[in-house]
Amino acid sequence: MLMTTLLPLSYLGPVSYYDAMLQSESVLLEQYEHYVKQTYRTRCKIATGNGIMDLTVPVDKPSSKCAMKDLRIAYKENWQQIHWRALESAYRNSPFFDYYRDDFEPFYTKQTEFLLDLNLGLHEVVASLIGKLPKVTLTQAYESECAENVVDLRNAFSPKAVSSYQGKPYYQVFDQKFGFQNDLSIVDLLFNMGPESILVLRP
Repeated sequence: MLMTTLLPLSYLGPVSYYDAMLQSESVLLEQYEHYVKQTYRTRCKIATGNGIMDLTVPVDKPSSKCAMKDLRIAYKENWQQIHWRALESAYRNSPFFDYYRDDFEPFYTKQTEFLLDLNLGLHEVVASLIGKLPKVTLTQAYESECAENVVDLRNAFSPKAVSSYQGKPYYQVFDQKFGFQNDLSIVDLLFNMGPESILVLRP
């Protein structure tokens, strides 16, 4: 029986999120769950010269319980410029930022209405750069209980908790200052390791 992993939609999810994908034959992304604040669905962690920084995508507050697929991004503040400047500042001296900037920068210059489309678009870029990730499909309904062959990891990743993920250490721009910083956004791995990212993710 093929193993399927059920994951939340993530904004530039952590390394552990993509490691979980690589352990699966297929991946389901949950689009019908209700929006929950302060999760990787709307935020990521990057390494800067001042330490770890959270980047959060603002969303329009839903009037009632809102499915992730219907959640709209808010543009009252220029969060795109803030995020892109933070990424540039953090990774401009990394080995692969200049190679990949054209893949990511369009997401910070064009407005996307729905969070689902932003997260999916960024995931497709990440998947194309990492390679060998299983194809993802979206859920067609919300299921509180999963089938026997589905591993439910919808609540397995939290930016508010210390990650228990034990991944392979890799080069980071600020490792001499802070030491290795575990389980940051996948872009930290990509900008620092480039095509070798897959070797870090593989067991």
